[in-house]
Amino acid sequence: MSDREEFLAWVESDLVEAERAMFDGDDGPRREIWAQAEPVSVLGAWRNAVGRAELVEAFEVLVTSFSECTDYAFELISFDVVGDLAYTVGYERVSASIDGEPRTFTLRATQVYRRDDGAWRVVHRHADTIAGPAAGGTPPV
Repeated sequence: MSDREEFLAWVESDLVEAERAMFDGDDGPRREIWAQAEPVSVLGAWRNAVGRAELVEAFEVLVTSFSECTDYAFELISFDVVGDLAYTVGYERVSASIDGEPRTFTLRATQVYRRDDGAWRVVHRHADTIAGPAAGGTPPV
């Protein structure tokens, strides 16, 4: 299996499972796929974080808003692997409750990954909500 095939298989399994769990109120799997070593950063649709401590705090705050994820799909637009670094660009289409209210929304997400001790880990995420026909629903507040 090539590096690209291995990375794509990881994205389609571990990454997708972790993101779905986050939107269902469980940040444990997402924490597992993020790098322990600095630098790590998030420029998020709801919250920003720089450094592992801020990242964990952001996940803890975000997860309290999400529950009842009925659908999560990652539409991969582009990706590449160069040595121990990789990136993905895509749309995350989500149906979940936010603060108890069912919502359907789309996030535009770009992520950067680093291979640490043979395992892929997220090191940076930039996501924002999109509105209009491409969004596939009503963006969260």
